[in-house]
Amino acid sequence: MKEKDKIRLQKIGANLLRIRTDKGYTQEELSYNSDVDRSKISKIESGQANLVVTTLLDLAEGLGVDPTELLDLSNKGKPKK
Repeated sequence: MKEKDKIRLQKIGANLLRIRTDKGYTQEELSYNSDVDRSKISKIESGQANLVVTTLLDLAEGLGVDPTELLDLSNKGKPKK
């Protein structure tokens, strides 16, 4: 995988983590709301998993946010080192 793709996945994962915790959801609760496996959510949040559009849409729906919030690649979702 290209380095820029790894960075993108890390930013999307950071966005997911930030939004999920801001809303007070556990990974288990988001899993229930989105019908996405909790282990998949964990891998996405840590930047270790690629995700398909349908998974992204399911997660956004489960969080009650627009999918573009998860795709925001600006620095506000920047992963911590």
